[in-house]
Amino acid sequence: LKLFAILAQAKTDQFYKFSHNLSRRVLAMSRAACLSVAVALGLYGASCFVTPMTPRSAPEAGSIAAAQLQQQGAFAEAQSQSSAWSPLAIGAALGLLIAVAGGKPALAADLENGESIFNGNCTSCHAGGNNTIVAEKKLKKEALEKYLTGGYSVASIVTQVTNGKNSMPAFGEKLGPDDIDDVANYVYGQASKW
Repeated sequence: LKLFAILAQAKTDQFYKFSHNLSRRVLAMSRAACLSVAVALGLYGASCFVTPMTPRSAPEAGSIAAAQLQQQGAFAEAQSQSSAWSPLAIGAALGLLIAVAGGKPALAADLENGESIFNGNCTSCHAGGNNTIVAEKKLKKEALEKYLTGGYSVASIVTQVTNGKNSMPAFGEKLGPDDIDDVANYVYGQASKW
């Protein structure tokens, strides 16, 4: 019965890791698709503001044809100036501005994911940034600067989480690299707040 429970836990951990990595990939792909659409709209909007070149008029020879060419050139220039501020171009430019200003960066660490990984894997020993095993080795900035190999940095936290050290187990086999980066960035940000 105990063996069955261990196997069930292992399968649950594998399923969680697979489904979580899959959802992160889908999210990354949807962000990339939104960014591609925003770039396309921006390029289209920018092309609406570019005025076409008017053909050079023939040297004035006093003929009627030259006067007509000048009138056509002036008419085309007036049309291009009035169409340079088309509502479609303004809408596309505003849409691009909203998409860029309102969207999350695609490559930034996912702190919400980092918090959920921390709560699911780390709080049993490190609730509130404390350490229930070795009391002085807390996750507070001062303690990390003192005890963490490499000092207070995201890279040092990633190394500690991946490889473990002393009484801390290694999570490199249990968590994916993206999850480890997210939890390391979460701990780094929280260390000065705990």
